[in-house]
Amino acid sequence: MPELIFHQRDGGIRKVDAKSGVSVMQLAIQANIRGIDAECGGACACATCHVYIDEKHAQALPEPTAEEADMLEGVAAERRPNSRLACQVIFEDSLDGMVVEVPDRQF
Repeated sequence: MPELIFHQRDGGIRKVDAKSGVSVMQLAIQANIRGIDAECGGACACATCHVYIDEKHAQALPEPTAEEADMLEGVAAERRPNSRLACQVIFEDSLDGMVVEVPDRQF
């Protein structure tokens, strides 16, 4: 099964079995990844699922929508070129091995 790799705030690394067609946020919640709060439940309305995608895979993702880009303006942690909202990144098998870094804060 394809894997998604989370680099957690505490320095830990968690590998999660990932299913195609499911958002990175949902996969994180199902795996109990700390630091992805997802207060709006995936509606792209809160930016508390902000993550950093490794550069290789970030380039393979579709560009953020205008709505996601607007929400990324208000993230609590540093916004980087590879910042995304996990609720808007849909995992596909081609993203096997994608590394997702959880920022130091969401609020």
